[in-house]
Parts: sequence; C-alpha cells; structure tokens
Amino acid sequence: MKVIICGAGQVGWQIARHLSGENNDVTVVDNNPELVRRATDTLDVQGIAGFASYPDILDRAGASDADMIIAATHSDEVNMVTCQVAHSVFAIQRKIARLRAQSYLDAIYSDLYRRDHLPIDVVISPEKEVAEAALQRLAAPAAFDTESFLEGRAQLLGITIDEDCPVINTPLRQLTDLFSTLRAIVVGIRRDGALFVPAPGDQIFAGDDCYIFTVTEDMTRTLEIFGKTQSKQERIVIIGGGNVGLGVAQALEARTERVRVKVIEKSRVCAERAADALDRTIVLNGDGLDSGLLEEANIATADAVLAVTDDDKTNLLASVRAKEMGCPMSICLINDPTLVPLMGPLDIDAYINPRATTVSSILRHIRHGRVRGVYSIGDAEAEVIEAQVLGTSPISGQRIKDVSFPEGAIVGGVVKGGKIVKPTGETRIDEGDVITIFAMAEDVPEVERLLQVTIDFF
Repeated sequence: MKVIICGAGQVGWQIARHLSGENNDVTVVDNNPELVRRATDTLDVQGIAGFASYPDILDRAGASDADMIIAATHSDEVNMVTCQVAHSVFAIQRKIARLRAQSYLDAIYSDLYRRDHLPIDVVISPEKEVAEAALQRLAAPAAFDTESFLEGRAQLLGITIDEDCPVINTPLRQLTDLFSTLRAIVVGIRRDGALFVPAPGDQIFAGDDCYIFTVTEDMTRTLEIFGKTQSKQERIVIIGGGNVGLGVAQALEARTERVRVKVIEKSRVCAERAADALDRTIVLNGDGLDSGLLEEANIATADAVLAVTDDDKTNLLASVRAKEMGCPMSICLINDPTLVPLMGPLDIDAYINPRATTVSSILRHIRHGRVRGVYSIGDAEAEVIEAQVLGTSPISGQRIKDVSFPEGAIVGGVVKGGKIVKPTGETRIDEGDVITIFAMAEDVPEVERLLQVTIDFF
C-alpha cells in the first residue's frame, strides 16, 4: 500500500516507522528539511521537504496513485486543507487528520467532515485520546499503564512488581494452578530495560514491569494477587486546566459517583474558561509548583494528583512536590520518552504518553476492518492487536497449541459466543471469534498473516 504521511514529528515518525517496517511504500512530507532527513536516514521511507497542503508538493510525494494520506502536522488548518486537496485533486480514498482545537471536534459540527464538505474519513484528537488515557489511569491507580479491550470487558494492565508481591519467584504455569478461576495472563515482561514475551516456565522477579491481560471483572483480584491494592479515587487534584485537564474534569463531573475535583491552572484566561465550563469543580488560578497553592487545594488529603500541563518538566516536578506533601498517588503527562526512566527514581506512579496514545489511535483506523483495536507498547516495542477471526484465516478452526505463533506473540483473551474465555493450548479458535494478541514489533507482520489481516483501507 502507498501511504503519504504529512508531518515528520514524533507522531508522524512513529507511524512511518510502523508502516515502513511492514513493507508499505511510505513517503514523509514536512516543511522542516531536518525532520525529513531524520526520517529518511533512520527509516525505509522517501521524504519530501515542503508544505503538505500545497498540491505540487503532494504531487511530488506521489499523491496521484496513493492509497492513503495521514495529515499529522502541528496545524489543524494545514491538516484539513491537505485532506481537501488530497480528495479534490488526487482522489485519494482514505484520509486521516489529526485535529486539536476543540471547536473543530464539537459533535454539533460533525457534518463538516462529510465528503461533500471537508472530506476527512477519520478525525484523531490527541487531547481527547490523552484525556481518556488519564481516566483509565485513574480507574486503575496501581498500574503504570492501562488500556481497554473487547468493548471495555478486558484490560491490559502494566504493573511494577514489588518485593512483597505474593507471587514473586513463581513460575507462570503455576499461577494457573494456584488461581484456576482467575481470567488473567501475563503477556509481557520488561526486565533490565528489555521487553519480552514470557514462557510458561519463566518467573516474575522484583523490579519487573509486567503487562497483564485480564477480564475487567477480575481486575481488582488480579491487582491483589500481584501485590497491589485498588483504592477508590474520591478526591483528585488536576494540575493543568487546558484541553486535557478540562476534558478529564468534565468526564469526572459526569460520573454518577461523586468525585471531588480541583483544577490548578497558571493561565488566567484558561482558568476562567475552565471555571465557566465546569459546574462542581473548584478552579484555582496559579502555579501548580507553588506549595502554598497546593496546600490551598488540600493536596495532602487528595487521593491522586494528575499533572497534565503542556510542559514535561513542570509535570514531573509538580508530581514530585505533591507526593512530598502527602498525596499518595501521582500521574504525569510525559511527551519526551527519554524522561520515562525518571519515573521510578522520582517515585511517580504512572505516566501518560500522548505520542503512544495518538499512534495507537491512528493504527486502529488504518488497519484492515477486521482489526478492532491496536495499542502500541513502550517505544513501539510491541503491539496488542484485537481482531475478529476470518473464516479464511490459517488459525480458524485450530487449537491455540497447533497454531504456529511466532515466539514473540501470545494470545491474551478470546471472545467466543459473546463470552470471554481465558485462552489455553486447548482453546479452539473459530470463525467469528474475537482474539487479542500481544506481539513484539518484529512479529506483528506474521501475526497479521495468521489473522489474514493486512494494513489496507476499507
């Protein structure tokens, strides 16, 4: 498939990395020649320096015979015009645009993106995706990473194993014997910085970061078995009242159970906007690093602090200060992946990576129609793929133990007849089943072959 990616920043580069690694013809366009050079030097892609919305630039990028265009520049307007030009001039069939401004995303204006107006097939909102990720972190505060699958009926949990974990040094195959009714599987382990798919004889050690796929009903029990307690989040302080912080506060206000939320925002204009948009939430105008203001927000009695400003260092320092002042739980928004290793030494409990959430969202929409969900793990090290099994798939009608899955892939869950089944070697995969697979990046193409799913437009 021939794909044009407009914008060679972190998101565009990661999408190009995914697609070029799967033998697609990828061209990257950006008006910054240095970013284009970085993409062409590190990836198997072609590069064009210029403004993506210019017809002659798209023509040079091969738009006349492209199958898909992904507009992920930093400008909403450039992304929108790029999709319009791609449709009107080059008749590109599949158009995806990243839009940030909330006004463009308002549901009452959704008709704007019809083919006879602005022909955008899929709109991706980074702020909306990040706000949803923040809510998921709050729902499982003991996990450093979370993602929902199977229409919310299953969860992927990232858990750091502590010294007092009850199942430490226990071979994974014994966990099935010890907890026979637990519908949870360890699908990935990060040890000494390296991520791998464990074998049944592997043990869990203190300091490991484990990725566990579990049925949502069993989530609390799963956390307890791995040494984590699930506490209720009733008092939350949000540092940052921009689009992300405001989105989280509005979602928390909409919940039936009462959650007390306070928002701290440095910009007076943003603080006033947030105060106007919220009903029960207290909005404080000031610096989230100010200990006096944190005291005014009663940070010591809060259950969690969520630092989601647009500055990574502010988020890190605000999280550290909040915990030092008595807040037991901190969640931090981090754009720069090189800062993630600081989470442990700084005692920050969980982080949100906007790039990973946006990349996962775009991948979800560019996979073939039978793929229902994709989640990118770490620095594009692995993916969790949720897909419906086709009748023509090589795995249809086979037991899991008879399928030639690559070494770096493992089945996390199967839905059969509307019920979630914990997969074993004897589990038979039938046409129409929905399956979730954790796969290392280098094994994703083979997993897609087994699913008879290719990266293609509908």
